[in-house]
Amino acid sequence: MDSDLETTTLKKVSTRLVPFLSVLYFAAFVDRVSVGFAAQQMTRDLGFSAYVFGLGAGIFFLGYCFFEVPSNFVLHRVGSRRWIARIMITWGLVAGAMVFMTSVSSFYWLRFLLGVAEAGFFPGIMYYLTQWVPAQHRGKLVGRFMVAIPISTALAGPLSSAILRLDGAYGFSGWQWLFAIETIPSLVLGLVTWVYLPDTPADAKWLTPDEQHWLERTLRQERLDAGGAPGVTRWTAFFDPRVLLFSLCYFGVELGLYGVILWTPQLLTGMGTPPASVGYVTVIPYTVAAFAMVWWSGHSDRSEDRIGHLAIAAVVGSLGLAASAFLSHLPVMSVLAITLGAAGTLAVLPIFWSLPTRHLHGAAAAGAIALINALGNLGGFTGPFLIGWIKTATGSYTWGLVALACGVLSTGVIALLIGDSPKRNAPPLFEPQETT
Repeated sequence: MDSDLETTTLKKVSTRLVPFLSVLYFAAFVDRVSVGFAAQQMTRDLGFSAYVFGLGAGIFFLGYCFFEVPSNFVLHRVGSRRWIARIMITWGLVAGAMVFMTSVSSFYWLRFLLGVAEAGFFPGIMYYLTQWVPAQHRGKLVGRFMVAIPISTALAGPLSSAILRLDGAYGFSGWQWLFAIETIPSLVLGLVTWVYLPDTPADAKWLTPDEQHWLERTLRQERLDAGGAPGVTRWTAFFDPRVLLFSLCYFGVELGLYGVILWTPQLLTGMGTPPASVGYVTVIPYTVAAFAMVWWSGHSDRSEDRIGHLAIAAVVGSLGLAASAFLSHLPVMSVLAITLGAAGTLAVLPIFWSLPTRHLHGAAAAGAIALINALGNLGGFTGPFLIGWIKTATGSYTWGLVALACGVLSTGVIALLIGDSPKRNAPPLFEPQETT
C-alpha cells in the first residue's frame, strides 16, 4: 500500500505543482535576463559602455543578496503562497519600470530594486519543495522545475527579437517595448499564485487523506532520521561551515551561468551573427541545456550519486566555456562550445540543490537555503561584471570567458570536498524540530 501511495502521491505532486512552479520561474527568468537581449539597442540609445552594462546587469544580484535571508524568514512566517505571490507582483512592477530608464544611475537603481523585489523567490521555491517532495525523488523533480532556466532563455531569444523589431513604434524604442510586454505575465501569475498554490500537503484538496498522511509521515521521518539535539535556532545556520561551503560551491556555478546568459547576445554579435538573428541562435545552446538538465538529474536520482554527477557536469561546463573563449573566429564551433558550456553548467544546478536540502528542515532551512542562494548569487554579480570589465580593458571576451570557466570548475572541486553527505559522526546540519 505504501508503494502505491508513494506512486500516486508523487505523481499528483509532480503534475499539480512542478509545472506551475516552472511557469513561475520561467516568468522570473525572462524578466531577469531580458536586459541581455535589450542590451544592443539600450546601450545605443543611452550611451552605455560595456563596463556600465556589465555592472548594471550584475548589480541585480546585490539587491537580491542583501534581502534574500530576511525575505525567506518572512516566507516561513506568512506562508509560501502569499509571499511568492507578493514577490512576483512587485518584481513585475519594477521590471516594467525599466521602460523609463534615462541614465546610468536609473539603470543601476532599477536593476538593484529588481533584485530586492525578487529576493527570496528561488530559495522560497526550494524550501517549498522540501515540504512536498521526499529527498530520494528531489533531484529529478528539481531538475524538471529548474528546466525553466534554459527554456526561458531559449524562448526569450526569438520572442525578444520579435519585440525589438517594434523599435520606434509610437515613439518608443524596441528595448522599452521589450520591458513593458515581458512584465505582464509576472503580474498575472502573481495573482494566480495567490489562489492556486497550497501552502502544505494538508491544504491540498487534490490529495486524498491517505496521500496527505503518507506524504506528511514520510517527510517527518526524514527529518527525524537527520537526527540532532533540540534547542538549535535558525541562526545556527549562519555559523555552520558546511553552509558556507555550499555557498562557495554555488558561487562558482552562478558566476559562469549569469556571465554567459547575460552576455550571450553580445557574444554572438561579436562573432558576426546578424543582430536580427541573435535571438534565434540562442535557442540552440539553451534547448540542448534543457534536455541535459532533465536527463542528467534523473540519472543522478537513479544511480543515487550526487557528487560524481555534479563534478562531471562542472568539468563539461568549464571545458565548453574555455573552448568558446578561443573559438570566436569560428562562429559554428564557438556556438557548439557555448552549447557544451551551457549544458554542463545548467546540469549542475538541480544536482547541487539536492545536496543541502537533504539536511535542511524547518525555519532554519528557510534561512539557510536563502543564505546559500544569497552568497552564491554574488557570483551572478561577479560574472557579468568580469566580462564587461575585461572586455573594456582588453577589447576581447576571451579572458572573461576563461574566468567563467574557472568558476564553474571550482564548483565541482568544492563539491568533491564537501562529499555527498556528512560523516556518520558529524553533527547534523539542523535538528528535526527547532525552537525559535
